[in-house]
Amino acid sequence: MKFHKEYSLQDIATLIECTYVGDPAFPVFGMNEIHVVEPGDIVFVDHPKYYDKALQSAATIVLINKEVACPEGKALLISDDPFRDFNKLTKHFKPFVASNTAISPSAKIGANTVIQPNVFIGNGVVIGDDCFIHPNVAIYDNTVIGNNVIIHAGTVLGADAFYYKKRATGFDQLISGGRVVIEDNVGIGALCTIDKGVTGDTTIGEGTKLDNQVHVGHDTVIGKKCLIASQTGIAGCVIIEDEVTLWGQVGTTSGITIGSKAVVMGQTGVTKSVEGGKSYFGTPIQESREKLKQLANIKKIPEILNKLK
Repeated sequence: MKFHKEYSLQDIATLIECTYVGDPAFPVFGMNEIHVVEPGDIVFVDHPKYYDKALQSAATIVLINKEVACPEGKALLISDDPFRDFNKLTKHFKPFVASNTAISPSAKIGANTVIQPNVFIGNGVVIGDDCFIHPNVAIYDNTVIGNNVIIHAGTVLGADAFYYKKRATGFDQLISGGRVVIEDNVGIGALCTIDKGVTGDTTIGEGTKLDNQVHVGHDTVIGKKCLIASQTGIAGCVIIEDEVTLWGQVGTTSGITIGSKAVVMGQTGVTKSVEGGKSYFGTPIQESREKLKQLANIKKIPEILNKLK
């Protein structure tokens, strides 16, 4: 998430009422999660396991819950609760604005786009030309949809990320201030759910087709011309490269990459990153030929036991 103007380190520290280490005028341009940070961004970290990763990341401002040595060229925001204060920043820079109409006056809808009854289109949404949005689709604020996109009934674009911190009183949600971006010529089936990024974009690449009842988690990036079959669940922060095929009921863990032109067979659990250009099957995931050989050999076990007897 980029701010609409440059802020100083002192400005941000005042906003969240914390101390800081660094030049008070140190420039701050935005805030992001660690996997998408750039110079000028704030990243937060609240667990010792990830201190080094955050301090050594591309982010130049680290919101942290411990006084540590500040890396050269960076600044620190010292907070007793970075998770809480990251939420404060999201609320300040991307506040929720309620809508009282089915289609927001601030939405931009292109030529020849058909909007069926009972569609909700939120604030700041952009929809391109020649799209077809079927009934009961909900398009949350700031979603961007390209040209010639078809979205079938009941689909939800832009719900919050599934991202929580466990506390003694329950679970605190990390507030989502990102977007969903749907590129040209994408087809989305009925009852799909595509969550927005926490601070960045969840992206569906040009020409990709989603079947019914597909879930895409926050900050996931799906490439061009992918095919994703029904009841597939894709976790957050996944990278799916171009021309990947995921068959029905595939599930993935978060933070992995599926290489270009990979084919993942039905009901596979993608537990790790996999290379492109190969076929995969099973849980944990393996190359399909090897997995099918193993299953064939398992079927021979009773025969082998009988021979041993």
